[in-house]
Amino acid sequence: MVSRIDRKQVVDTALRLLNEVGLDGLTLRRIAKELNVQAPALYWHFKNKQELLDEMATEMFRRMAGPVVAGEPGADPYGSTWQETVVSACRAMRSELLGYRDGGKVFSGTRMTDDSAAGPLDSLMVRLTDAGFPLREAARAWWTAYNYTVGLVIEEQSVHPVPGRPDARDPAYDQAERERRLGPDYPLAAQVGAVLFGDIEQSFEAGLRIIVAGIEATLGPDAAG
Repeated sequence: MVSRIDRKQVVDTALRLLNEVGLDGLTLRRIAKELNVQAPALYWHFKNKQELLDEMATEMFRRMAGPVVAGEPGADPYGSTWQETVVSACRAMRSELLGYRDGGKVFSGTRMTDDSAAGPLDSLMVRLTDAGFPLREAARAWWTAYNYTVGLVIEEQSVHPVPGRPDARDPAYDQAERERRLGPDYPLAAQVGAVLFGDIEQSFEAGLRIIVAGIEATLGPDAAG
């Protein structure tokens, strides 16, 4: 017996359902129902949910890097300086991950199922080494910026769980309630909630500046020592 659905159909359907039900609600049974097949048909392509998540993350990366790989005009996220390279790549990654509900969680901790990431990573390393970074330091610089971005997206999506709806805020992050609850005993912890869970776009950009400054000071071509 051969499945009448292909691997790409399953992944595309899973990514679409992800925005409707979130990661916890995404099951192989639900995907099969959406495709109008029996759940065992999916096992022709994926042995378990983790294999599916790996392929979903890989497809998310393909979509993220596709315009760059294809050489489309204006699609190159790399700037003229290494600082612009790091910042632009992080912004592009955050933007793509925010397009999926729980996109940060899906992307984090999964394994690429092909070599899609190799080309963009190689290009990034070329940019940094051409700017004067030893390869080891270039890799560490990107690793730090990459993990900062993915981690921030996971936190951001816990505050704003619905893609494209920054107004849709989880009630657990209500600042007024936080200050009422924590204020009397922990006044500073209460106040910083406005920074930690308020304007996340602003906080992301501030964090990028911190990351770049740290790279400049410790790993960059002009770092002391």
